Amino acid sequence: MTGASLDRMTKHRTTYESLLPSVVETVREAGRMLMEYWHVPREIRRKGRIDLVTTADLAVEKILKQRLVDILPAATFMAEESVSSDDLARPLDGPTWIIDPLDGTTNFAHGFPFVAISVALWDQGQVHLGLVHLPVLDELFHAVLGGGTRLNGKAVAVSGISDVENSLVATGFPYTIRDHLPPILTWLETMLAHTQGVRRAGSAAIDLAYTAAGRCDAFYEIQLKPWDTAAGWLLVTEAGGRVSRMDGGSFDPQTPSILASNGLIHEDMIALLAGKA
Repeated sequence: MTGASLDRMTKHRTTYESLLPSVVETVREAGRMLMEYWHVPREIRRKGRIDLVTTADLAVEKILKQRLVDILPAATFMAEESVSSDDLARPLDGPTWIIDPLDGTTNFAHGFPFVAISVALWDQGQVHLGLVHLPVLDELFHAVLGGGTRLNGKAVAVSGISDVENSLVATGFPYTIRDHLPPILTWLETMLAHTQGVRRAGSAAIDLAYTAAGRCDAFYEIQLKPWDTAAGWLLVTEAGGRVSRMDGGSFDPQTPSILASNGLIHEDMIALLAGKA
């Protein structure tokens, strides 16, 4: 990287870091709105066989976009409930807010409290701000590029577990699970046999946040979208962890598979998922 590139990155980091208090307040406001919907009957429709959307998804996305455009007018949006297939196919270009207004919609529909709001700011090939808010549990994780990861304002870090056998691993299942059952079941069987346990919260954003905080030692999943992983990717790396594709290749938010870990067990996880351990 050239000196000019470093100067630009430093400038962007300083600029975007200054936005953090406003973004945190915006995400908390969205969380308060989500909690209003939590206490009333759910209005639910289907986007697919098991892919749901609720009135809360739409309302939270709307308020996030209204507030964030005021915070950074130059940014564009990639938000789950308003994104087009063309948007997904295009490379991310320029400052972009990547938003999942309600990660864990199925959980929300059933009153299962693992639901999250995920907001990331992407620019210059990197995520600069990442926030994952669990309003039902009153937990807000945030990270700034180069500034570490925090949970409700207190610094957190990945775990120090160095062997898979003593690791707690998180995973998730795609909405298209019927199309991917053989590998999913193979990976699950492998993890159950080689780890201390497997957990499934039903939200990739939460799984990544929990990996960043050392509650899980690794997380893997396939068929994900940018809004599922962008914020959590930064949370994990800023907490000292490692993120790649499941095969160990370089990760970016438009990559559909992810493996996140504390770094210490990453290579072993790659081997297990590849059936080489």
